[in-house]
Amino acid sequence: MLVAAAVCPCPPLLVPEVAAGAAPELDRARAACADAVGVLAASRPGLLVVIGPADEPGRGVHHAGAVGSFQGFGVAAEVRLGTGRAQDRPLPPSLAVAAWLLERAQWAACPVEGLGVGEDLAPEAALAAGRELGDRAGRVALLVMGDGSACRTVKAPGYLDERAAGFDALAAAALGNADTAALTALDASLAYELKAAGRAPWQVLAGAAEGAGLAGRLLYEDAPYGVGYFAAAWS
Repeated sequence: MLVAAAVCPCPPLLVPEVAAGAAPELDRARAACADAVGVLAASRPGLLVVIGPADEPGRGVHHAGAVGSFQGFGVAAEVRLGTGRAQDRPLPPSLAVAAWLLERAQWAACPVEGLGVGEDLAPEAALAAGRELGDRAGRVALLVMGDGSACRTVKAPGYLDERAAGFDALAAAALGNADTAALTALDASLAYELKAAGRAPWQVLAGAAEGAGLAGRLLYEDAPYGVGYFAAAWS
């Protein structure tokens, strides 16, 4: 049964060494993520599953001990997901950021594993995956990584799309209210057009949270680089 969830954005820029001189710009986001992870620890979970968007090589299960790197972003820093033997397959960037958040929080509350999901994962499949996760243990917590639209300004990765602000507003409200129906209703095609990498992970969360009766709090909402970033805690 799902007992808690934390939702965080997943740009590698959350890691100060990657952001370098621009690191202070995301200080509020880092603080919100730390608060959200704290809610997970307080829920006394028996298993924590970290979920994030991934390209084909990074999709599927990543066991405890899997290693991620930020070398592709110019920083020779590695992170490890939980405690265990190093795995042959590296963590995708979203799960590497999650591993960094957990290391920063000195996570020791319970075992950890990761799940990389494709941004094109159909809503029905995402919901089904979430339901399976919710049945994994008596007390399951999720750390859900994902960004909103990447089209909020002309300098955004996807340039300006007038639909982006409305999509992000719906997503922020759903995450802040732990509204599984609203997350389920997010338009997968529109999310893809807006480069919203969080849509599939959020819908996995929606499947896991069905019937759990969790309440939500939106801890952070902004689009500092033309990309929608949100942090929320469900408990």
